[in-house]
Order: sequence, then C-alpha cells, then structure tokens
Amino acid sequence: MSPRPGLDQSAVVQAAARLADRDGFHAVTLASLAAELGVRSPSLYNHINGLPGLHAALTLHGLRTLHQGLMKAVVGKSGEDALRQACLAYVEFARTHPGLYEAALQPIAPEQTEVIQAGDSVVELLLQILTPYKLTTDDALHTVRCIRSFCHGFCSLERSGQFALNLNRDDSLTFMIDVFIQGMNLKAGEV
Repeated sequence: MSPRPGLDQSAVVQAAARLADRDGFHAVTLASLAAELGVRSPSLYNHINGLPGLHAALTLHGLRTLHQGLMKAVVGKSGEDALRQACLAYVEFARTHPGLYEAALQPIAPEQTEVIQAGDSVVELLLQILTPYKLTTDDALHTVRCIRSFCHGFCSLERSGQFALNLNRDDSLTFMIDVFIQGMNLKAGEV
C-alpha cells in the first residue's frame, strides 16, 4: 500500500500530539490516530513503527517542544529571572500541551538514543540556568530534580482539580517559585 499523499511522519506525529492534548496520551492508539487522519490503521506503518514507535515519537516531540519553550522563555535572561521564567514555561507547557507533557514523562528505553538526547538537552539547559548559583555538579542535578518535582507537582494537582479554594492559582505558582528562588539564594550564600 502506498502512502497517502501529504501524509508523512511529521504530519502523523503532529496529529498524534493534537489527539494526546485533547484526549490524553494513553488515548493515542493506532486506531484513534487513523480515525483522526482519515486513513486506515495499516497506513500508519508507512510512517511509524507501530504503537511503540508512535509513543516514542510523541515522547521525543514532547521533550523537544518543552526544550523549545524553555529556550524561548530564558533567552536574554540570567540568574533569578531565567530560573523564574523557566519554571513558568515548564508549567505553561504542561497547561497548554497536557498530552505532550504526559508523553514527555514516559519511560525512555536505552536504545532510544534520540529521545535520551532530547531529555538530556532539557537537563543541560536547566543546568546552564543554574550556573550563577555556583553549585557542585551533584547539587546542580539535585536542583534540576527539585525544579522538575515542584513544577510537576503543581501541574498534576492543578490538572486534577485539586486547587479548589477561591485563590488565584497563578499567584500560588508565583509564590512557590519565589520561595524556591529564595532558598536557592540562601544556598548560594553558603558557598
């Protein structure tokens, strides 16, 4: 069977990303994607390596999109401002691309070198942002884990409707980031 004209791997992944953002990462199946694209499921094999290949492609796309969002947020900034903007960009990515965000959190197999490199590029960018704090290598990596953990926790709670109080969520997010930055400044003062 020949590929449908105009359909390529990029178009398949973009459609899968839209589907994931709309219905959730685990709703992306070959059948649901084929229906979204108006093709039969076997046609997708011209562009992706089955469901595992599709999910790996979505993970790669999610990590690259996150990296691009972080880069855009921190360009021309440094120190506290860069750290603040990176945290806000992380949360914004999860808010605007919930399915891709979920895809970016999927386990990565050792043979998925391109996906590993995309994940590493996010970590490397965060490490660059942390350079002014003059942390040891281990402390910098612990800090990246902290950033990921508190941003992910906020996103997860928000997405599941756990912030029901009549209190502005963005104000809570700003407060959380400010407290974290104050802690980083105290840590840097210990050096």
